[in-house]
Amino acid sequence: MKKQNNNRTICVNKKAHHDYFIHEKFEAGIVLTGCEIKSICNGNVNLQDGYASIDKGELLLYNMFISHYNNGTYFNLPEKRIRKLLMHKKEILKISHSIKEKGFTLIPLSLYKNDYGKVKVELALVKGKHNFDKREALKEKQLKQETKWI
Repeated sequence: MKKQNNNRTICVNKKAHHDYFIHEKFEAGIVLTGCEIKSICNGNVNLQDGYASIDKGELLLYNMFISHYNNGTYFNLPEKRIRKLLMHKKEILKISHSIKEKGFTLIPLSLYKNDYGKVKVELALVKGKHNFDKREALKEKQLKQETKWI
């Protein structure tokens, strides 16, 4: 797994760290059209409701919202269509095993451009937090902020 360049981050799923325990991160390519790339570069994308799953050996991304490109014509596709993700077969099998056996969920954490100008998705294997876990995380965050000001 390669480290992403934070200067080229396009979109971040901020709620993911609040709602889930993150166990492992992966990098995947994404199949997009020209109008979708232009819309993403303008920042018209939302990962908050997105999730990924494996269907017939392929990794697919659902509910990622990419708004229509303003100057696009009939090439604009539906905003929440299913998009194919590109990963090595070994990684897909590892993720598939984790989802089936251990009960993990696969969600997108961020969308960014790599050094070659390709749009990549950072995926994470996660488990959901309960309400008391979220409250504990908020308390820890507040304590860190209070000690920071002192």
